[in-house]
Amino acid sequence: MLIQPFCAYLAKIRFLRTWRSISFSEPLRKNFVKYGDLATVVASGHIGITEPKRKLDLEEEPTMAGKIVDLTLTIQDNMPAHKLFQRPIVVPHWTHEKSKIFELGVPNDRMTFATTFISMIDHIATHVDSFYHVNPKGQSIDKMPLDMFMGKAVCLDLRHIEDLADVDVKEMEAAEKKAGVKIDGHIVLMCSGLHKKYYPEIKVVWSNWGLTAAATHWLADRKSLLHGVEGPSTDKPSWNEFPSHRVCRDRKITHYEWLVNLEDLIGKGEFQFFGPPLKIDNGSGSPVRAWAVLN
Repeated sequence: MLIQPFCAYLAKIRFLRTWRSISFSEPLRKNFVKYGDLATVVASGHIGITEPKRKLDLEEEPTMAGKIVDLTLTIQDNMPAHKLFQRPIVVPHWTHEKSKIFELGVPNDRMTFATTFISMIDHIATHVDSFYHVNPKGQSIDKMPLDMFMGKAVCLDLRHIEDLADVDVKEMEAAEKKAGVKIDGHIVLMCSGLHKKYYPEIKVVWSNWGLTAAATHWLADRKSLLHGVEGPSTDKPSWNEFPSHRVCRDRKITHYEWLVNLEDLIGKGEFQFFGPPLKIDNGSGSPVRAWAVLN
């Protein structure tokens, strides 16, 4: 849904850059109208390519318009994890010093390398749950549509909610009104302030508020297929009934957890969110690099 216009934008920018280095003729203009694409016009023989007027730096490559806000928690060795999950292992594998033994390269220009060993489950740090996570018949992460993980979004300010409290419909409605965006198919991010209050202390795992079943239904009723929170879960750790996860299972929606920097999105209205997962075979979820683009 969002991928096609974004790719078209990049293609347009690249075409305009090529256009600056083209010598035109009247047949070219007519053929471009006729064929509609640059490659066909070149093949028609009515175009001459000259040297570019100037060298382009990689830094000038087009990016999405607007400010990018990184919403991703860095994956670190032994970082906090959900109360039911083991912490990750992230340690050096080969180091530049150790790799000297291979004598790569040539005698007067040796090359060394480094690699990192990572061992963790698919629900560590900033991640998204697949439908399979809580539904044995649901899609695994590699089978879910990629365009589901990006789109229009809004951030709700719920920092006033106390630790381990319930976030119900009335809180969601008040936050929606404050945000000034009527939720209709949006990816809904919810800022609790949890990360800045407690991370990296273990208290971050045991302090988050939780969405009620009614609040999760409220999101689904507004066609929000994805929502996201700070900390380890959309359900509070002091209660094992997991009402929000069960509603997600039944309504075929899902969520991100361990998002960060959501404070930077409060009061920004509607923006674009991107959180593509890794393509893990039969994955119950995936770590993601999540970001927002402010208009």
